[in-house]
Amino acid sequence: MNAREQARGAPKHSPTVETLFRGVSLAAALLVLATLGAIIAMLVAGAWPVIEKFGFFRFLTSAEWNPVTETFGALTPIYGTLVTSAIAILIGLPVSFGIALFVTELCPVWLKRPVSTAIELLAAIPSIIYGMWGLFVFAPFFSENIQPLLTDTLGQLPVIGALFEGPPIGVSIFTAGIILAIMIIPFISSVMRDVFETVPRELRESAYGLGCTTWEVMWKVVLPVTRAGVVGAIMLGLGRALGETMAVTFVIGNSHELNIGLFWPGNSIASTIANEFTEADSEIHAASLIALGLVLFLITFIVLSLARLMLVRMAKTYGGKS
Repeated sequence: MNAREQARGAPKHSPTVETLFRGVSLAAALLVLATLGAIIAMLVAGAWPVIEKFGFFRFLTSAEWNPVTETFGALTPIYGTLVTSAIAILIGLPVSFGIALFVTELCPVWLKRPVSTAIELLAAIPSIIYGMWGLFVFAPFFSENIQPLLTDTLGQLPVIGALFEGPPIGVSIFTAGIILAIMIIPFISSVMRDVFETVPRELRESAYGLGCTTWEVMWKVVLPVTRAGVVGAIMLGLGRALGETMAVTFVIGNSHELNIGLFWPGNSIASTIANEFTEADSEIHAASLIALGLVLFLITFIVLSLARLMLVRMAKTYGGKS
């Protein structure tokens, strides 16, 4: 078959179909940007009365939240959101990495599918179920068995001892952080497992052939290849931790008092909005809750931007070594 016959047999591409495909793709991309812009505009417009009355910086730095006097500050919810998310990542990240490492490198074939299925089932559990379990099961167990031990040991240390103070009532910022860690572990470990499995087997076998241990293979071969996916998994878990509502509302205590101790009840941005939005009967109260949503949006944007910057720096470093 000559070139002309091959050309005749090749499928014909219609310019109209190509133009339509490009237009639909462009419209989908612009729809995302338009939706994001509409959300930002709604949040700014809704929060404007608070910005005019208190000033955005004063709203961020004030810890007073009093609907009676219509005085509102976001410091306590911001502190609760950041601390619970940090606790969740500190606990959930190493556990998730261990699960992904076990499933991809060490798990027997007969156990791999049950473990993977169990992880996916944990990810499918509704957040309110985690909150109910945390309130009725974990919080009493934590207050009776774990919190006294932490207070008697870590609470006696200088500087960091103040973090482990608070009444043994079970509901606290620390409890909310642990529940969040349990919630994000399935998401982070599932994504890590999937990206680890994309590494060509030849790379692993070559490293093992050179005498590398399993840890060296993961640290020097698998992680450099999958660094973008790993950071994406961490950001996925952190994003859920920052915006989680119902589970945190059950176990954080819902107190507007700002306390450094992790065992004191606290509040988060999402739980404050969920608890008070239906009861906000004044304009300034509703605007304060919308302003909290704007603050949560900004926190998420900053976190994602820092993650993107870290990926760019990692790419430059890795490229320089290769």
